[in-house]
Amino acid sequence: MAVIESAFSTDDLPKADRWASWYEFGTQSHLPTLIRTDHQDDFQGAVRVLDLGPVQVSTLTYSPLNVLRTPKLIRQSDPGVLYFVVHQHGRIGIAQNGREVVLASQGQVIYDTSRPFTAWATAEHDAVAGCVILQVPRELLPIRSQTLNPLLAVGLPQGGGLGALLSRHLAELTRNAPQWTAADAARLATITADLFAALCAHELETVDALPPETHRRALQTQIHEFIRQRLGDPALSPGTIAAAHGISTRQLYKIFQDQGLTVADWIRRCRLERCRHDMADPQLHSRPVHAIAARWGFTSAANFSRTFRAAYGLPPGEYRNLHHGGARRERTSIVQAVTTTP
Repeated sequence: MAVIESAFSTDDLPKADRWASWYEFGTQSHLPTLIRTDHQDDFQGAVRVLDLGPVQVSTLTYSPLNVLRTPKLIRQSDPGVLYFVVHQHGRIGIAQNGREVVLASQGQVIYDTSRPFTAWATAEHDAVAGCVILQVPRELLPIRSQTLNPLLAVGLPQGGGLGALLSRHLAELTRNAPQWTAADAARLATITADLFAALCAHELETVDALPPETHRRALQTQIHEFIRQRLGDPALSPGTIAAAHGISTRQLYKIFQDQGLTVADWIRRCRLERCRHDMADPQLHSRPVHAIAARWGFTSAANFSRTFRAAYGLPPGEYRNLHHGGARRERTSIVQAVTTTP
């Protein structure tokens, strides 16, 4: 059973029905707001919603519009969630608590749906605006609501750190949505909420206020992402990983010990998976096996061959030939079927 993902696009509808249908889907899948647009006659919009239980991740595109969340609407329906918004296209503005921020070039912002806010979006050349929205219930955060006030409607750093990590995590969640199962949902929701809590705590400089378990899970996710981004570096080591995260190698070993792995095991597993993926890629069929191995940090072709065989039961070259041979046979059988069909 897969994680619940719903999708809507105005491309599937007559022009006369697009605005009303998008309005209905958007307010039902998120929260009641008053939305106005000057593009009702030619509205374009799409929404993808990944439901992880208490946590929700949405990818939205839409024609220019204005959004208003009033005290009356809050009294009628208050889900008690915080929004973390990552800009993708156009220009997006959010105003709350007497502050206003304009997002562009992958900017990020947090706002509270239990407080009135206004939002707007514009796009150039009749294109669409777009963003990713993470919804996290306040009850999942180990930080008091009032403590979060300084973060509302304030542009967050874009270049790196926890904000960039959380943004990449959300992109990965939505990109791999078809493979998640219902059993994954609770774990993914916890990891996502922990990363969001760590981001908030970091921006507030109150990381020590996080419960140890929340801090540990967020740190674990940071370390995993750090390693994935540097698998091609042969010098990647427990020492460099620990130093980059301000912890001792002993602490690092403890984090992986809780997963039943050593640091080296986890790095090797990730490298092997990247190599296996590349060797199954028909576009990389002409690339030598040793070049693929070197790309992902294996410095010895012989050692890579032994390690790959131990993990997958076949030498890398044989694995590649078997995979691509099967693909070629399938394509040949399709061509033969087509050419021999009367």
